[in-house]
Amino acid sequence: MGVMEVDRVLTTGGHHRPRAARVISGRPWQDPVLDRACDAVRERYLRVAVSALRETRTDAELRSLRVEYLAKAAVGLSRGIEALLVEDPYNPDLHLWLGRTLIEEAWRIRPTARSRSQQAGGYQAFAKALQGARDPLKAAAELFPDDPVPWESMQWLALGLETDASDKEALWRRAIERWPTLYGAHVARVISLSPQWGGVAEEMFDFARVAMSMSAREDPRAALIPLAYFEYFVQERSGLIKGSSSWFSEAEIRDVEAAARGWHAGHDPHPRTLEAHNLFGAAFHLGDARRPARNHLLRTLGRPAALPWSYLGGSADEQYVKVCRHLNIIGG
Repeated sequence: MGVMEVDRVLTTGGHHRPRAARVISGRPWQDPVLDRACDAVRERYLRVAVSALRETRTDAELRSLRVEYLAKAAVGLSRGIEALLVEDPYNPDLHLWLGRTLIEEAWRIRPTARSRSQQAGGYQAFAKALQGARDPLKAAAELFPDDPVPWESMQWLALGLETDASDKEALWRRAIERWPTLYGAHVARVISLSPQWGGVAEEMFDFARVAMSMSAREDPRAALIPLAYFEYFVQERSGLIKGSSSWFSEAEIRDVEAAARGWHAGHDPHPRTLEAHNLFGAAFHLGDARRPARNHLLRTLGRPAALPWSYLGGSADEQYVKVCRHLNIIGG
């Protein structure tokens, strides 16, 4: 992980703004506890992560963020989490972390080919690995019935296993019954409804717009609109996108502008604020709207999120850096 270096330049009124930054890969958050916990996990000090999760039991948004990225940090270390569970078998945090880690491990081995006949063995291994996440996530839900995050995680399980639409909707409902605004659950739902996963574009966009209309001004669910466009483009315009100007039409970028106007991070940022700025910044860049693109990407603080940059092909970090250099945000 790189260490961010931000040059501060004095602007009128005595305020400072960031001008140039080095990239911190895979960490789209402003949570020093999570930074330290991810560092510890990569050094195989797993108990630090358990503590970081335990303190999120009253904040599902923070819990969702932390378990997602602690799981990504723990890919390849699920056996170590299982060992901790032997010592503490009724800990919902451990069951949740194990289940989400098994999901992340499974998605790392998912074959890229769409045809199962081409890579049947790979899909079987992927599906088997995903199935292993079901029991710990169910245990997490039973041990902590008010927690929506196991149900959010099970949405990714259902997506990978390609369960039917009613199963996916049931998992979504169980998550939002417990925490109606949960950003991570909404992201999973948008993707589950997208054309590239067997959904219908109109239903996906309707869902994103309804969620945005019900959001408070500080709620980053406004970013579901650019997310829906990226999901749509990947499937519906595959092979047609030849450059940045071929992504968003004028009408589509106006839709993104309307969503951005309705969202303001405020003085107490949501745990997913940097992810939302990444989505808006990428969309504005691809819509040739330089000023709002720069405004949003400055606010990512050099921390790219996989969504949306992975949609552009190749390395998400490389795509982020290329755009930020184009906008004079990141030093060369």
